[in-house]
Amino acid sequence: MAKERGTDVEGMAEKENDIGIYRRVCRDLPAQETDVRAYSPLALAYIGDGIYELVVRSAVTARGNRSSEELSRMVVRYVRAGAQARMAEHFLEKGLLTEEEENVYKRGRNAHTYTKAKNATLADYKKATGFEALVGWLYLRGEDARMLTLIREGMRRVDNTETS
Repeated sequence: MAKERGTDVEGMAEKENDIGIYRRVCRDLPAQETDVRAYSPLALAYIGDGIYELVVRSAVTARGNRSSEELSRMVVRYVRAGAQARMAEHFLEKGLLTEEEENVYKRGRNAHTYTKAKNATLADYKKATGFEALVGWLYLRGEDARMLTLIREGMRRVDNTETS
Protein backbone atom coordinates (compact mmCIF):
# COMPACT_ATOMS: atom_id res chain seq x y z
CA MET A 1 0.00 0.00 0.00
CA ALA A 2 1.45 3.36 -1.05
CA LYS A 3 1.92 6.04 1.59
CA GLU A 4 0.57 9.48 0.94
CA ARG A 5 3.15 12.22 1.05
CA GLY A 6 3.28 13.85 4.49
CA THR A 7 1.38 11.11 6.32
CA ASP A 8 4.32 8.94 7.34
CA VAL A 9 3.76 8.81 11.10
CA GLU A 10 7.05 7.02 11.74
CA GLY A 11 8.93 9.74 9.86
CA MET A 12 7.10 12.43 11.82
CA ALA A 13 7.95 10.74 15.11
CA GLU A 14 11.59 10.54 14.06
CA LYS A 15 11.62 14.29 13.35
CA GLU A 16 10.05 15.04 16.73
CA ASN A 17 12.73 12.98 18.46
CA ASP A 18 15.58 14.35 16.36
CA ILE A 19 18.41 15.30 18.67
CA GLY A 20 20.62 16.96 16.08
CA ILE A 21 23.81 15.71 14.52
CA TYR A 22 26.11 16.92 17.31
CA ARG A 23 24.18 15.00 19.97
CA ARG A 24 24.21 11.92 17.74
CA VAL A 25 27.97 12.21 17.25
CA CYS A 26 28.47 12.43 21.02
CA ARG A 27 26.14 9.49 21.55
CA ASP A 28 27.38 7.23 18.74
CA LEU A 29 31.10 8.03 18.53
CA PRO A 30 33.65 8.17 21.32
CA ALA A 31 33.28 11.66 22.75
CA GLN A 32 33.39 13.42 26.07
CA GLU A 33 30.49 15.77 26.89
CA THR A 34 31.86 19.20 27.70
CA ASP A 35 29.96 22.24 28.87
CA VAL A 36 29.83 24.65 25.92
CA ARG A 37 30.74 27.52 28.25
CA ALA A 38 34.12 25.85 28.79
CA TYR A 39 35.13 26.12 25.13
CA SER A 40 37.53 28.86 24.09
CA PRO A 41 36.26 31.30 21.45
CA LEU A 42 38.73 29.87 18.95
CA ALA A 43 37.51 26.31 19.58
CA LEU A 44 33.97 27.55 18.96
CA ALA A 45 35.14 29.26 15.75
CA TYR A 46 36.92 26.07 14.67
CA ILE A 47 33.78 23.94 14.82
CA GLY A 48 31.65 26.85 13.59
CA ASP A 49 33.81 27.21 10.48
CA GLY A 50 33.27 23.55 9.57
CA ILE A 51 29.54 23.55 10.29
CA TYR A 52 28.99 26.84 8.46
CA GLU A 53 30.78 25.56 5.36
CA LEU A 54 28.73 22.33 5.45
CA VAL A 55 25.46 24.29 5.72
CA VAL A 56 26.44 26.63 2.88
CA ARG A 57 27.59 23.75 0.66
CA SER A 58 24.31 21.95 1.35
CA ALA A 59 22.26 25.07 0.56
CA VAL A 60 24.17 25.79 -2.65
CA THR A 61 24.00 22.18 -3.82
CA ALA A 62 20.24 22.14 -3.16
CA ARG A 63 19.87 24.92 -5.75
CA GLY A 64 20.55 22.42 -8.50
CA ASN A 65 23.13 20.19 -10.12
CA ARG A 66 26.16 22.13 -11.31
CA SER A 67 29.83 21.49 -11.94
CA SER A 68 32.01 21.31 -8.84
CA GLU A 69 33.85 24.40 -10.08
CA GLU A 70 30.61 26.41 -10.25
CA LEU A 71 29.47 25.09 -6.85
CA SER A 72 32.81 26.11 -5.37
CA ARG A 73 32.51 29.63 -6.79
CA MET A 74 29.00 29.94 -5.35
CA VAL A 75 30.12 28.74 -1.92
CA VAL A 76 33.06 31.16 -1.76
CA ARG A 77 30.63 34.10 -1.99
CA TYR A 78 29.29 33.14 1.44
CA VAL A 79 32.28 31.66 3.27
CA ARG A 80 34.92 34.29 2.60
CA ALA A 81 35.79 36.43 5.61
CA GLY A 82 34.40 39.61 4.05
CA ALA A 83 30.96 38.05 3.56
CA GLN A 84 30.91 36.67 7.11
CA ALA A 85 31.95 40.09 8.45
CA ARG A 86 29.05 41.75 6.55
CA MET A 87 26.66 39.17 8.00
CA ALA A 88 27.85 39.85 11.54
CA GLU A 89 27.57 43.62 11.02
CA HIS A 90 24.04 43.15 9.70
CA PHE A 91 23.03 41.06 12.73
CA LEU A 92 24.36 43.73 15.08
CA GLU A 93 22.89 46.69 13.17
CA LYS A 94 19.44 45.06 13.02
CA GLY A 95 19.51 43.84 16.62
CA LEU A 96 19.03 40.23 15.51
CA LEU A 97 21.22 38.69 18.22
CA THR A 98 20.26 38.03 21.81
CA GLU A 99 22.52 39.50 24.47
CA GLU A 100 24.11 36.10 25.04
CA GLU A 101 24.68 35.55 21.29
CA GLU A 102 26.23 39.00 20.98
CA ASN A 103 28.58 38.23 23.88
CA VAL A 104 29.69 34.98 22.18
CA TYR A 105 30.24 36.86 18.91
CA LYS A 106 32.33 39.52 20.69
CA ARG A 107 34.41 36.90 22.51
CA GLY A 108 35.20 35.31 19.14
CA ARG A 109 35.89 38.64 17.45
CA ASN A 110 38.22 39.76 20.24
CA ALA A 111 40.11 36.46 20.57
CA HIS A 112 43.81 36.52 19.76
CA THR A 113 44.18 34.47 16.58
CA TYR A 114 47.37 32.70 15.61
CA THR A 115 46.70 32.71 11.89
CA LYS A 116 46.75 35.58 9.46
CA ALA A 117 43.96 36.54 7.08
CA LYS A 118 44.91 35.63 3.51
CA ASN A 119 42.39 37.59 1.47
CA ALA A 120 40.76 39.82 4.06
CA THR A 121 41.50 42.78 6.26
CA LEU A 122 42.33 42.05 9.87
CA ALA A 123 39.04 43.70 10.92
CA ASP A 124 36.99 41.47 8.59
CA TYR A 125 38.95 38.40 9.69
CA LYS A 126 38.19 39.13 13.36
CA LYS A 127 34.48 39.72 12.63
CA ALA A 128 34.40 36.46 10.65
CA THR A 129 36.01 34.65 13.59
CA GLY A 130 33.29 36.08 15.85
CA PHE A 131 30.62 34.93 13.40
CA GLU A 132 32.11 31.42 13.26
CA ALA A 133 32.33 31.31 17.07
CA LEU A 134 28.62 32.14 17.24
CA VAL A 135 27.77 29.41 14.72
CA GLY A 136 29.89 26.91 16.68
CA TRP A 137 28.29 27.91 19.98
CA LEU A 138 24.76 27.51 18.59
CA TYR A 139 25.68 24.18 17.03
CA LEU A 140 27.25 22.77 20.20
CA ARG A 141 24.21 23.87 22.22
CA GLY A 142 21.94 21.99 19.81
CA GLU A 143 20.28 25.21 18.66
CA ASP A 144 20.24 24.13 15.03
CA ALA A 145 17.04 26.02 14.14
CA ARG A 146 18.43 29.29 15.47
CA MET A 147 21.76 28.69 13.76
CA LEU A 148 20.04 28.03 10.43
CA THR A 149 17.81 31.09 10.85
CA LEU A 150 20.85 33.33 11.26
CA ILE A 151 22.73 31.67 8.41
CA ARG A 152 19.71 32.01 6.11
CA GLU A 153 19.40 35.72 7.02
CA GLY A 154 23.13 36.18 6.45
CA MET A 155 23.03 34.48 3.06
CA ARG A 156 20.10 36.71 2.05
CA ARG A 157 22.13 39.71 3.11
CA VAL A 158 25.04 38.64 0.90
CA ASP A 159 22.68 38.00 -2.02
CA ASN A 160 21.02 41.41 -1.61
CA THR A 161 24.33 43.23 -1.23
CA GLU A 162 25.81 41.68 -4.36
CA THR A 163 22.74 42.36 -6.51
CA SER A 164 22.36 46.01 -5.45
